Amino acid sequence: MGHTSRVRCAPMSIAVVTGAGSGIGRSVALALAAAGWSVALAGRRADALEETAAALPAGDFLVVPTDVTSAEEVTALFAAVRDRHGRVDLLFNNAGTFAGGGVPVEDLDPDTWRAVVDVNLTGAFLCAQAAFRTMKEQSPQGGRIINNGSISAHVPRPHSIAYTATKHAMTGLTKSLSLDGRPYRIACGQLDIGNAATEMTARMQTGILQANGELAAEPVMDAADVAATVVHMAALPLEANVQFATVMATTMPYIGRG
Repeated sequence: MGHTSRVRCAPMSIAVVTGAGSGIGRSVALALAAAGWSVALAGRRADALEETAAALPAGDFLVVPTDVTSAEEVTALFAAVRDRHGRVDLLFNNAGTFAGGGVPVEDLDPDTWRAVVDVNLTGAFLCAQAAFRTMKEQSPQGGRIINNGSISAHVPRPHSIAYTATKHAMTGLTKSLSLDGRPYRIACGQLDIGNAATEMTARMQTGILQANGELAAEPVMDAADVAATVVHMAALPLEANVQFATVMATTMPYIGRG
């Protein structure tokens, strides 16, 4: 698995961002780089990662095309970061898919279900496991994992059973990592995001199915506001942790949904 890089300066803190080729992942990568982090960009599409890299401010970065459902490719990702920097200080565990969204439960293909679980849950676990191993073994020991949950970690949308189930599972992953990381100065928190303006949420501005069966447009927020929250969580000392946080478009139908 090849990777490309450009060196301008060497920030002290090293971050890995999955799903960095678009949307929230790209916004977070840009914000972390602007805050002085050295960022490793991971995602399936090399061309999209290169577009993110081209938008980065001056800094040190890696581009490592990675399928997070592959244990071998995830291992290679973290090996590339360790080879370059010797450590990992932050994982933003962001890669995800909404495949199967809009399909009624009775019509959801089992292969689609498995594909969503593979990316959203197994992929998140594999990346967290690789980060955990690195953070446990490095010196100084420790680091931070921030999982991208969702409003769907709390309440579902209609016809979203695969996505919702995996995002509820992400909460369990976060809690277990937080507990198991205590002896090794590994902090883990979760950011539950609602209606950030990305390719995935474009349809929300034109009309999306509501719990009462109606179609309604929903407000969105700038993905940069999500990124600012990640940067804040990442900047905390390891003695402090944002365990769970929600950032959402203020007037989206979440409180009172259904």
